[in-house]
Amino acid sequence: MANTVIVQQPTAAAVPDNQLMVTDITGRREWSTGLFDIFTNVEKSLLTYFFTPCYKYKLATRTGEGCCLAFCVTGAMTILRSRIRTIGGIRGSATEDFLVVSFCQPCAMCQMDRELDRMGVP
Repeated sequence: MANTVIVQQPTAAAVPDNQLMVTDITGRREWSTGLFDIFTNVEKSLLTYFFTPCYKYKLATRTGEGCCLAFCVTGAMTILRSRIRTIGGIRGSATEDFLVVSFCQPCAMCQMDRELDRMGVP
């Protein structure tokens, strides 16, 4: 009878640190349209400006969030902009998202809506 000598104990396979990341920290790309490209769809831009609560709801539901985020959470548009950046692998930062939404919310909402359209999010 032959004996088998074990010289190394089996171990769990190590998972590389970044294997679970969808994109790198900085993102892979820029926004597909500029913040002030509101004339690419004037109708949507006017609707966003005059019916802001409706567009907040629309953006929240398109990103998989509910109306509670759109209407009950402080900083909801910053959260949604960061979520869209994450989904799309877009470069940016939470600070940048906050500043853009704080100083130009209608333009930011239009840009977010255009980006979701380009990504094919229903």
